[in-house]
This record gives sequence, C-alpha cells and structure tokens, in this order.
Amino acid sequence: MWTKTAGVILRYRMAFIIAVLLCTAFMGFQARKIQMSYESADLLPRTDSAYIDYTRFRETFGQEGNVMVFAVQDFDFYELDKLNDWIAMGDSIKALKGVTALMDITHTFNLHKNTELRKFEVRPIFPRRIADKRELDSLAFIAENLPFYDGLLLNKTSGTYGMMVTVSAEVMNSPKRVQLVEDILKITHRFTDKHSVRMHYSGMPYIRVINAENIKGEMYMFIALSLLITAIILYLFFRSFRIVGFSVGIIGISVVWALGIMALLEVKITLLTAMLPPLLIVIGIPNCVYMINKYHAEYMRHGNKIKALQRMIQKVGNASLLSNLTTAAGFATFTITSSQILVDFGWVAFLSIACVFFICLILIPTIFSFLPVPETKQTKHLNNPFINKVIDKLIEIVANRRHTAYYIASVLVIIGFVGITLMKTTGYMVDDLKETDPIRQDLAFFEENFDGLMPLEITIDFRKPNRVFQLHNLEKLNRLDKELSSDPDLSKALSVVEAAKFANQAYYNGKASYYKLPTNMTKNFIMKYVAGSTEGTNEMAKSFVDTAMQKARLSFRVKDIGTKKMAAKEDSLYKTIDRIFPSDKYDVTVTGSSIIFFKGNQYLISNLFSSLALAIILIASFMAWMFKSKRMVLIALVPNVIPQIITAAIMGYAGIPIKASTILVFSVAFGISVDNTIHYLAKYRQELQSTGWDIARSVVLALKETGQSMIYTSIILFFGFGIFCLSSFGGTFALGLLTSITLFGAMLANLILLPSLLLTMAHSVTQRNFKAEPLLQIYDEEEDIDEDKLEIESGRA
Repeated sequence: MWTKTAGVILRYRMAFIIAVLLCTAFMGFQARKIQMSYESADLLPRTDSAYIDYTRFRETFGQEGNVMVFAVQDFDFYELDKLNDWIAMGDSIKALKGVTALMDITHTFNLHKNTELRKFEVRPIFPRRIADKRELDSLAFIAENLPFYDGLLLNKTSGTYGMMVTVSAEVMNSPKRVQLVEDILKITHRFTDKHSVRMHYSGMPYIRVINAENIKGEMYMFIALSLLITAIILYLFFRSFRIVGFSVGIIGISVVWALGIMALLEVKITLLTAMLPPLLIVIGIPNCVYMINKYHAEYMRHGNKIKALQRMIQKVGNASLLSNLTTAAGFATFTITSSQILVDFGWVAFLSIACVFFICLILIPTIFSFLPVPETKQTKHLNNPFINKVIDKLIEIVANRRHTAYYIASVLVIIGFVGITLMKTTGYMVDDLKETDPIRQDLAFFEENFDGLMPLEITIDFRKPNRVFQLHNLEKLNRLDKELSSDPDLSKALSVVEAAKFANQAYYNGKASYYKLPTNMTKNFIMKYVAGSTEGTNEMAKSFVDTAMQKARLSFRVKDIGTKKMAAKEDSLYKTIDRIFPSDKYDVTVTGSSIIFFKGNQYLISNLFSSLALAIILIASFMAWMFKSKRMVLIALVPNVIPQIITAAIMGYAGIPIKASTILVFSVAFGISVDNTIHYLAKYRQELQSTGWDIARSVVLALKETGQSMIYTSIILFFGFGIFCLSSFGGTFALGLLTSITLFGAMLANLILLPSLLLTMAHSVTQRNFKAEPLLQIYDEEEDIDEDKLEIESGRA
C-alpha cells in the first residue's frame, strides 16, 4: 500500500502541490465567513425536560437573560450635578438602537390615584432635569420610600444605585450586540470620568460580549505564540531556517483549512473552538518532526534523496496514519454527545486533524524532492550528544533498573488513586474567569449588594383561567416569596404580588406602610383602578401573568453558588413549593438561565466521561487492528493510562474541580500521548523482523530509533500546550497546564515503562501473532522501489 502511495505522490508531485494550494485558497476564502458566537451555548439536548420547560417559559413570558446591569456605590449620589448627569446618561442609553427598556431610580414611575376617572395614573418620579437641591431632596425622598424598587434598583444600606438595560432579542444574538455594548460603555465612561466614581458592570449581554472579544483576541495570540514557540524549538532541533519555515508553512495551511471547515459547517467561534487553530499547530508539528527525522536518517544511510523520501513514506506513513487516527478519534468521540457545542468541536477537530495528516503526507515529500539535499548541519540532530546520552541512560534503566521504575510507577499510582478520591465536581457561571478578572469581581459586587444576578424563574399553573388574582392565591404566592427570599442565596421575587402591593400603596396615596396585599374589602376597588390603567401596573402585571390569568411567574435572582450547591437548591425549592402548592393541585416549573446552566454543565461532564471511555476503547481497537495482539494492546495502554491517573490526582490534591475544561484534558491528552506508543511499537515490529525475533535487541534498537523523535515531539507538545497557561480564562489555563503535565508524564512512561514491560513480559506478550503482518503493512529496512526509477526521479528533481 505505502510503496504505491509513495510512487504516486512522488511521480505526480506538481499536481499534488497545485491541488493543495488550490484547496487552501478555497478554504481561505471560506474562512473569511467565520463568525463569533454571541449566544449562550446549547449544552442540553432539545429533548431534555429542562430545555423544554425553559422553551415553554420563554414562549409565555419572553426572554429573561437579556438585561445588562451596572451600578455605582456612592453615598453622595444625590448631588445635583451628578444626578442630572446620571439622568442624561440614562436618556442617552435609552435612545440607542437595540435598547428596548431602561430602568433605574431616576427612570422609574410612581402610581397616582385618580379618583375621578377611577384609575391609576403613571407618572415619572424624576424630570429630565432637576432645577435645584430642594426639588432633588423631595424627589429622592419619594423614590427611596417606594419599597418596590428597594433591592432591585438601589441598596440604601450600602449606598449602591443600579441601572438595568434591556436589550432586544434580535441584537442580543447578533454581532450588533458588540457595538451596542461598546456604545453603552462610552456613555457610562463619560459619567465615571467626570465624577471620579467606579462603575460596576454585569449581566449576560455584557459578559458574553466581553468574553467573546477576549476569546477572539486570545485565539489570534495563541496562533502567533504557538507558531513562534514551535518555530524556535524546531530551529534548535534542525538548525535550519528552511526546514522551520517549511514546517510552519505546512501547519499554517492546516490552520487555514481548519478555519475553512468551521465556516463550511457553520460552526461559530466559541471558547472551545477558538482553541482548535493553536491546537492543530501543536498537534501537527510532530508529523513534520517524525517525517523529517526519518528522511534525514534514510538519506544519511545511503545518500539517495528520492529513495530516502520513498522510504520515509513507507515506514513513517503507516505509523503516522494510525497516530493521527487515534488523535482524531479522541476528538471524534465528542460527536456522540447530544451537546451541540461538543458535537461541533468534535467534528471540526476530527476533520482538521485528518487534513493535517494528508497535507503533511503530500507536501513534505513533494516539496523536499525539489529542495537541495540535506546539509551536514541539518542532520547533526541525528547524533545530538545530549539526546544520545539521555537515550543511553534510558536504555540502561530499561535493561538493568526496570524493577525500580515499576516500584516508582506503583507508588505514583497508589498516590494517584488517593488523590482521585479528593476530586470535586462543580462549576460556576464565571468558572473560566480568574479571580482577578473584573467581570468576576463585579459579579461578586452585585451578589453582595443585590443578592445575585442569575435568573431563577418559578411558574405556578393554577390549572384554570382567571385564578391568579384571587386573593387567597396571591397570599399563597406572597408566602412562597417570603419563604424563598429568606434564603441568603436568593433575592426577593418580582411577581404579580409586588404589583398588587404597589397598587395598594398607591390606593392609599403612596404611604409606605400600605405596601402590602389588599384586603378582601379593598381588592375589588383596586382591581378596577388597575383595569382602568393602560400602562404601568397593568403592563407590569402582564410580564408576570399569562393572558388567561392561569399562570403566575415569580422571578428571583440567585447567586453564582456552583452547580453542586445549585442541584441541592433545586431539590429544596421543590420541597418548599410543594408544601404551599401541592403537586396534585398545581403544576409547578422551576427554570431560568441558572437552572439551564447547572443542568447543562452536569450533562456536559457526564457526556465527557462517556466520550473518554469511548476514546480509550476506540484507540485500543485501532491498535489491536494494527498489531493483531490483544496482550500487546493492554501493555500499550499502561504507559498512557498511568499519566492520566497522576493528572487526576494532581487535580484532587490541588483542589482543581472536575468541569468541562478539565475533563477535556483526558480525552485530548490520551489521543495524543498514544502516538508515541504507536511509533515505538511500529519500529519494534520492524526490528523483530530484521533481528530474527531477538526481543531484547529489538527493544533497544527501537528505543534508539524512535527515542529522539519521541523526545522532540514531546518537548514541542509540552511547550505548545503550555502557552494556554497565558489565557485569562481559567478553563483554558487548566487545559494547558494539565495537558502539558499529562503529555510529559506519558513521554517518560513510553520511554521507560513500555520497553521495560516488553522485556519483562517478553514471551507472554510478544507472541508469534504479533510477528504476522498487520492489516496496515509495515515494511522492512531493505525494501525499496526500483533503483532505475529512483535515478530518473532524482534526475528530474
């Protein structure tokens, strides 16, 4: 197979080069269409009950996660010039396209009872400009004695005053949101700069825009850094700018293809998919290292360039195919999940890694066939004294001290299992942000002063129309609100109950002591006033009651308490609700962005565990297919599983929780680390055939041949993944750190444990069926294509 492949590639090299360049141009054109993701990721499948409940809620009451909030903490808030500027700031924001509503203490209304028309008149509390301090004090007194707004727009105790901006759904889920948020920030910065106060920002529109822009910036930064680091390492290995430039160029083409694939599949850039281009650079470079190393080794052996390229394809192509296949399989397992963000990531990664293999297989031999023969300085890396000393030391350990290696590995595994028991599973809305990130700090500010921001929605279905405004039902809703809002993690609820209390206060001429539910005697009078109103309380009630007046909504805000605590919170919520609204008489739904987030996070983690198990099974099957030996596969898995155990232990001891980004480490690292195992075992088989089944000698020769490439590629992978530690996102940082540790451990295990196990279990593992040719044929050292053809090709080159 590979002899014919080598012949075809070298014979039609110009055609292949032109084809790759044309495809690259097409992919580059498509890559221009790639878009950023500005909406929350669908972690739950559409058939999940929580997703269905949330969809039904939004159909009835509208979208609830489209509010941007900001606030100042200032005990001198009611200064005349400052408050006039605050009012003007709100007016400017309200005039922006995409803002559907704005609410703050100066853009609120009060209800006035019109006894003649028997209706409530809605009047703004503050005018567009306040004339003097006396007027200001009078208006401030009115605003701060309306309990409806306390805890929602202001916190009198801490001197905190907020503004809520509602963004239209059309702008919310489009790139226009970026410009809108930037315009809002410009307006607020003018206010803060003038009055020297700090503004705190939060809300889903703001968080998503800032995160999306940071993701885009980091993607370009990581692409540049990964190219720079791999280029430096390649130069240190090969001492040739030509080889470095060529290798970086090949990987650059692969990145263009990956972006083109994303555009063709209509996959948008998210925190997950933004890591793919730099990941491909790091993963693709080892292909270049293995192939160029083999090319140089073959050329040094006989001095025939075309023959060396042909042998490179024959001997490395098979192992490279399987190693890329196992890496791609590690990512492809994400496609079996029902989480769309993982499915997209899995497909793009799988196709991109497959493209990297074919691009390297085509371009490396074809381009090198046109280049001059390797110079002496370019092949010095084959006899690097330091690397040779390291490999000789490894051989000495394998031959004479392998039992010590077993003891050390056993101790590490035991310590690892203890560490695994300490692992914790949790996730936070801003989990990927560092503690020092302004978004995380501002979220803590709002949780402290306004009892959280994440929406938690409770819907009570009374099963019959016109039941919501019955006084005994309002009293039940009020009781539920009081019981739940006593929880320190929950705010008080916005609901039709608050609207009824506001109306009752207005009926008694604004006296704060009457901010409570009306009595049986006054309820009907108040409802007539409400019915006569065309805006204000009547409109407010519509936001919390369906048109049939059968379903009532209680809108809470919950702190970012983590998925584990949130799961317990949901159970306690249902128990409390069931005491007041028994399930046999009422239909109750608990939903909202907070519920969707924690359930989606749990679903994501369980799916990632499943994909990890499938990746191990799939990769083991590929290896069994290649080597035709079940026992050999079990031995091959040992040096790749032990580093995973150690990494999991590090997470347990260091308190790094199990979440989407950290679970991802294991699938990615396993798929990559097994590449070294495949290359070593492929060479081990070749040496068995050439040494007449001398196991000890084959183990040593295979280690000498592949050890250098294993060390080189592992160094590249270690530093390549290490660049993710520069990320401002905690999840990306953890992915980079843990993957680097895992791959470094896998390198040591493959260099020491794998050959040691082959020697210790020589006759029980290396059975005769391992000697038989696998389905993917491996050629011995002396098999070549026709010498005359080689000379002709060489002449053409």
